[in-house]
Amino acid sequence: MTVVPPADILRGDGPDVRSFIDDYCRITKASYGGYVGDKLDLKWWQTGMLDRLFARREDHRRRHRTALIGVPRKNGKTGLIAGVALYGLLAEDPGAEVYSVAGDRDQARLVFGTAKRMVQLDAELTAETKLYRDAIEHVSSGSVYRALSSESPLKEGLSPSLTVVDEVHVIEEDLWNVFALARGARIDPLMVGITTAGARYNAHGLETICYRLWDYGKRVATGEMDDPTFYFEWWSAPEDLDYRLPATWGVANPGLGDILDPEALSADLSLMETEFRTKHLNQWVTSMDAVFPTGAWDACAVPERVVRPDEPVVLGFDGSWTGDSTALIGCTLDMHVFEVAGWERPADDLHWRVEADDVDAAVEQAFRRYNVLELACDPHEWREQIQRWERRFGQHRLTEWPTNSLERIVPAWKEFYAAVMEHRLTHDGSPALSRHVGNAVLKIDQRGARPTKETKSSGRKIDRLIAALIARDRASFHSTQVVRKPRTLVTF
Repeated sequence: MTVVPPADILRGDGPDVRSFIDDYCRITKASYGGYVGDKLDLKWWQTGMLDRLFARREDHRRRHRTALIGVPRKNGKTGLIAGVALYGLLAEDPGAEVYSVAGDRDQARLVFGTAKRMVQLDAELTAETKLYRDAIEHVSSGSVYRALSSESPLKEGLSPSLTVVDEVHVIEEDLWNVFALARGARIDPLMVGITTAGARYNAHGLETICYRLWDYGKRVATGEMDDPTFYFEWWSAPEDLDYRLPATWGVANPGLGDILDPEALSADLSLMETEFRTKHLNQWVTSMDAVFPTGAWDACAVPERVVRPDEPVVLGFDGSWTGDSTALIGCTLDMHVFEVAGWERPADDLHWRVEADDVDAAVEQAFRRYNVLELACDPHEWREQIQRWERRFGQHRLTEWPTNSLERIVPAWKEFYAAVMEHRLTHDGSPALSRHVGNAVLKIDQRGARPTKETKSSGRKIDRLIAALIARDRASFHSTQVVRKPRTLVTF
């Protein structure tokens, strides 16, 4: 979950949104949570979400521009987001344009239809509005609320003040981008995607927009990315918990027991495990195995460990020029892995290229800062640079470590895996390195097991893991040597 400063929450519109929903929004379908016509009873987790989502900065501008909220099925998200849409139509600045967006027409009408029914159930809202098949007009302010989908006509000339996207996991990226780009003329636009988890990849083998937003939100929430305009909240259960236990359901489903009937989940245990985990535990399920059991890598984190300047280390380097990422990872002789530097293509920059001078400077700084016994490199695309490093730092301190060599990577991975599982390896807790570890899946064939990407077209980077694997392999070699190479003063 994104951390929002308390002062921004206090300045925000959350209380106004909650008050509006409490006063005007009603249950539109009888369910475990209540009967038709009953007023919505916002739960603790919904009030907190609204307060954070509608926070304002010190200059009183809206803090967030984009939000991704993930909640498992049947936790009341449709009614909640319909109430938010009506608030955007009736309680914000005149001339508002509010849109319900979804992958198909029926899904788009789901939130819109709930909002429309809420209007019909309240005499005051009925008097203030005109209802159409796919639109609600607030006559006095000139504001309008419409339902649109990928099946709607070309959506040019829109200027949304509030966009609510239902079930982001089924929409195409082009549809998301239409509304994201259209809001530029507004002072404080907000685009809210609310969804359950779904497929990681579309029919073309590319990552879905929902999965990419989820990944971006995780990076913002952990502090790896600094983007105060992005709000992220995701309710899910850890994958190592037994999905069949009610205690696990409660971790992922904040509405369990007051909005969501536990007996409904019991009945759904007949579903395939992957389907249950996706829809009721909000997990991104893949048919391939993660490289480590859930929690194993995190259990090895020792962020307080300091690598001393005189402490012998080995550096592992895995590089790319354009579409991938480049990583420089260190490992001490007692097997503590730490990030030295990393470069990664931004998601929105297709022409990105790593700057060789930046990499060169980082390598040089590492040799100055640490007692580097060896720099082990995957030579792919970097052979010329490696030769320059050999001349600068000494040929005996550079080693080529080709990652496409199964004779190297299979036994190296076996040792790396055992070191993690037996807690013979520690690491610095780097969010970026941990993300790359989490991105990797295990490939097993007759030649052995090794980490890889889920698909060749996947944008999930694993280069920091590979660099760590290289560094740990060579550090293990040096740790067995009776005589260790003394530190050599490097002059430039």
